[in-house]
Amino acid sequence: MYKYTAVVTGGAGFLGSHLCDKLLAEGLRVICVDNLLTGNVNNIAHLAGNENFSFMKHDITNYIFIPGRIDYILHFASPASPIDYLKLPIQTLKVGSLGTHKVLGLAKEKKARVLIASTSEVYGDPTVHPQTEDYWGNVNPIGPRGVYDEAKRFGEAITMAYHRYHGLETRIVRIFNTYGPRMRLDDGRALPAFVGQALRGEDITVFGDGSQTRSFCYVSDLVDGIYKLLLSNESDPVNIGNPDEITIKEFAEEVIRITGTKSKIIYKDLPEDDPKVRQPNIEKARRILGWEPKVNRADGLKITIDFFKKTAVI
Repeated sequence: MYKYTAVVTGGAGFLGSHLCDKLLAEGLRVICVDNLLTGNVNNIAHLAGNENFSFMKHDITNYIFIPGRIDYILHFASPASPIDYLKLPIQTLKVGSLGTHKVLGLAKEKKARVLIASTSEVYGDPTVHPQTEDYWGNVNPIGPRGVYDEAKRFGEAITMAYHRYHGLETRIVRIFNTYGPRMRLDDGRALPAFVGQALRGEDITVFGDGSQTRSFCYVSDLVDGIYKLLLSNESDPVNIGNPDEITIKEFAEEVIRITGTKSKIIYKDLPEDDPKVRQPNIEKARRILGWEPKVNRADGLKITIDFFKKTAVI
């Protein structure tokens, strides 16, 4: 018998579905809300028949009505990959602004604790490295990536306004690059793009000269950090990610090595405003949450590649 009820917006997405699994495993009742714009019911199909899980197809930029008690809300609804938010710029801005407003209103009505999914993209193309939570960022608000970056920055601002003005219990997680099963091969991010090309025997496309860096966190580690943050008393933003930094060129070479493909690396122009470096400073998460990642990239990559081999149409 469940003790608490959690709502997960975007719960049929990559991260959202893993969060649903985690919350159910911790004994909570879970209500998954998703309009399936970028989410997929296949990500939650394994939960069908679970008496503590329910799915509600709904666009959260509209009024959200959920009867009964709600203890926690985890707001993960948003296009989150470049290919999605560049294709869906208005929807991305709306879910980050109107959607977050509706979620905060529901939390206020239910007196629920709300955790907002923000992103390392609030740091933009950073001039501080690695990125700490007190860094304000270097973002181009009118560039093509601004629709995602500014939607998330606004989401943080309105969340803190509700916390200060209404006394709402709020949490903000700044998520760095994450990977694992249930990612889409076509979502435009480096990892699925590289793996998809490698498995198809194609050359791997690296943008720029490949010297730009990313730091990849396996999904189980990320979800563990988010859950710890949800249960903490920290209302200011917290970075959750893996500080193991690697250049994109090195990462492409790693994918080639693990997949055993004969793919070569080809280079194309770097997209506008693409961050040159990305690495989380996770000292705050270590100190406040007692959290740090456990899964090394090689092990996580093998699991993820096996998932793509079994489930994806290559």
